[in-house]
Amino acid sequence: MREIAERLNKDIRSPVRDGTEKPRRLRPRDAATMIIVDDEGTEPRVLMGRRRADLRFMAGKYVFPGGRIDRADHTAPAADELRTEVQRKLTDRMRGRPSPTRPRALALTAIRETFEETGVLLGVAAGNRAKCPPAWTSFLKEGVVPALQPLTLIGRAITPPGRPRRFDTRFFAVSAGNIAKALPAETAADGELEDIAWVPLSKTRDLDLPRITHVMLDVLETRLAQSAGLTDGGTVPFFYARGQRFHCDYL
Repeated sequence: MREIAERLNKDIRSPVRDGTEKPRRLRPRDAATMIIVDDEGTEPRVLMGRRRADLRFMAGKYVFPGGRIDRADHTAPAADELRTEVQRKLTDRMRGRPSPTRPRALALTAIRETFEETGVLLGVAAGNRAKCPPAWTSFLKEGVVPALQPLTLIGRAITPPGRPRRFDTRFFAVSAGNIAKALPAETAADGELEDIAWVPLSKTRDLDLPRITHVMLDVLETRLAQSAGLTDGGTVPFFYARGQRFHCDYL
């Protein structure tokens, strides 16, 4: 993984400025990404989409669905809870004041953003809930409640300084077998992602990807080649910048 961190160093330098604008010291915001793996065919596929060209952050790049944490993610219902090992790794080196609700909220962020950006609902069938946070109304009215137990944490990365947005992103992975329902993306998605599709792993490198997405695909392929696959076990790489270099620690 340290060799992978060296690849990120190609992108570490801050964007060139004209000298009239001082770079803002942005604090990374908690965020989460979901990698859904369909391994039923001859080759594993992952769900990806292209970010709109008019977006300020990673415009035109192919990414996994995800986004920043919402206050409502702390109180949204779930059918079960995170596995103990996933909870522990999410808490490890947590910025700010560690909270027992933040790991759960991060997992729910990844599930909510996946639905909002692709129309895919991860969870189990359940009755319609009359009371829920407004940000979760559209999800829960489909008769699905999120399931956290199947999620595996496979990576974490913090956007380096000097970028227009900075995120402390946790990368979750889950089998496509945990999809409870999938709505047509053109009617359910929020429009942030275009060209949403299941992409064979061997074809993902042909897309215009952010370097961190390249890295997480390498991490995913390594895990899938091991017997543990998407279950717990092993270490989780944590990529972050210090000075003008990326480093890789393990959770």
